[in-house]
Amino acid sequence: MNKNEKFVITINRELGSGGGSVGRKLAERLDVKFINKALLQALKEQFHLSLEELEKLKGAKDGWWVELQRRVIPFADKSNDAPADLITTEDVFNTETKVLKNLAEKESCVFVGRSAFYVLRNHPNHLSVFIQAPMEQRIQRVMEKNKLSRDLATKLIQKIDERRENYVNKFAKTSRYDTRNYDLVINMDHLKTDDAVEMILDYIFRQSL
Repeated sequence: MNKNEKFVITINRELGSGGGSVGRKLAERLDVKFINKALLQALKEQFHLSLEELEKLKGAKDGWWVELQRRVIPFADKSNDAPADLITTEDVFNTETKVLKNLAEKESCVFVGRSAFYVLRNHPNHLSVFIQAPMEQRIQRVMEKNKLSRDLATKLIQKIDERRENYVNKFAKTSRYDTRNYDLVINMDHLKTDDAVEMILDYIFRQSL
């Protein structure tokens, strides 16, 4: 990936691994937009955009994409670690795909979650990262962030792991745990957010040599 040209970085992560925080900090360091599931949730829940409605908006206004970003991007500043119970249909996935690709075409971004690693896999300047962590570390983080008991945190992780894997299997026809989908895999065991960010930045630097 060449950071001197328009680029996209996609980060897939396990719940409780801290991948969302890594993505946010990385975007800050690179001075680009940080896009997480809050943006896509906003499209579905706040503006009720379907693929058909998105096409109507595109046809009605010359500056449709600027307007859409103005309305939606602020929602992407929220934490993406809190799971959401969403039912994803093919229409929603197609809408998300279109939004992700449009964002990637317009400017450099760091994307966290959903199937961005798959949707943007053919982008000419794309870095794909997977962030994972030991189960105990994940449990402790989810307990702290969501104020849950150990038992509830463990069950939540298992539930979200299964849901995310099913989502990727259904729409991307692959496993999110298949390391061939990524350029870089980081285990957060004994690592802080800044450590992971530095590792990604160093990887980008070495690719540019």
